[in-house]
Amino acid sequence: METAEFVQILDREGGLLAAAAEQAGVDAEVPTCPGWQVRDLLQHTGMVHRWAASFVTEGHTSPHPDGGLPDLDGSALAAWFRDGHRRLVDTLSCAAPDVRCWHFLPAPSPLTFWTRRQAHETTVHRIDAEAARGGTPTAVAPALALDGIDELLRGFHARRRRRVRSEEPRVLRVRATDADDAVWTVRLSTEPPVTERADAGRADCEVTGPAEALYLSLWNRLPFPAVSGDASIAALWREKSAVTWS
Repeated sequence: METAEFVQILDREGGLLAAAAEQAGVDAEVPTCPGWQVRDLLQHTGMVHRWAASFVTEGHTSPHPDGGLPDLDGSALAAWFRDGHRRLVDTLSCAAPDVRCWHFLPAPSPLTFWTRRQAHETTVHRIDAEAARGGTPTAVAPALALDGIDELLRGFHARRRRRVRSEEPRVLRVRATDADDAVWTVRLSTEPPVTERADAGRADCEVTGPAEALYLSLWNRLPFPAVSGDASIAALWREKSAVTWS
């Protein structure tokens, strides 16, 4: 996917998130994020949007602290979220393609990283806001879901801090049933997972389903659509794969 596509997705998903949050109300529980209410969702995502924009606008070349959570609530909090989201969209839309700043996953360029990361960050939290609101959620396009699976498996879970580990070497296969060649082989060990986008060798466990369902289940927003083989490996993923801010 191209940078401009990610910016368009970020723009759309942030608007959907804000609308769902306003419909749900800040006191509503977020069932996909146990312990959170909608106000926590708005505070967190709005903070992340401002933090991401600061790298591009200020050119930080090393990790930089976030600005903390706002002391706002109700309609003022929703307006604060909308303002930060708009600033991020405008920042990424206007940034030079060769802008130099820190980023934490491999990418062709810092701008590519930040547009992709914030598109997925916002999409997943839009799902959370719509879960709090109730009703039919907005669909995630298969192309975006496939890209998000790839970012999660080959990006986030390749990092040293990831906790999906196994004393005994095990292999998890992830297969999308609605796209050609959409298969990932995840090798688990006492080191961070190693993933290749291929149907490579024997797997101990395989999870399958449409790309959207896999995307959301790998982010622990839904159960896995289908599991075959050693289900304890899928359970290990559910237990250890959470991506947290701190």
